Amino acid sequence: MNVLIVAALAGAVYKCTVDGKITYSDTPCAAGTGVVLESPAAPAADPAAGAALRRQQKQADTLQKARLKREEQDDRDAARDAKAAATQRKKCDQLRLKKRWADEDARRATGQATEAARLRAQRAGEAMSLECPR
Repeated sequence: MNVLIVAALAGAVYKCTVDGKITYSDTPCAAGTGVVLESPAAPAADPAAGAALRRQQKQADTLQKARLKREEQDDRDAARDAKAAATQRKKCDQLRLKKRWADEDARRATGQATEAARLRAQRAGEAMSLECPR
C-alpha cells in the first residue's frame, strides 16, 4: 500500500479545471484544461540525522524508565499513606466509642461514682481530641 502511495507521489500530478471546479489527478486533463504540477525530489538521507535520532531515542527510553520508576514509588507512597490513614481512622473510631461509653456512664452514675465517671468521660474526650483533631 505504501509503495503505491510513494509511486503515485513520485509521478506527475495534474491540476484540472472543469466548469470552474478544480480537481487533482494522476492522469492528464482534457485538452487545455489543466496544469502539470511537478513534485520536488526527496532530499538525500542525512547520516548525522540518523545518529541524532538514535541518541534522542536512547534519551527518551532513559526518561521513560525514570518516569516509570517515579510512578511506582509514588504508588507505593500513596498505598503507605492510605494504610496509615485507615489505621488512624480506626483508632479515632475506637476513641470516639470509648468517649461515648464514658459519657453514658457519667449520665447514669449516682452518688459517689458520679464524679469518677465524669472524670473518666473528660479524660476520654481529651484523649480523643489529642489523637483526632477536627
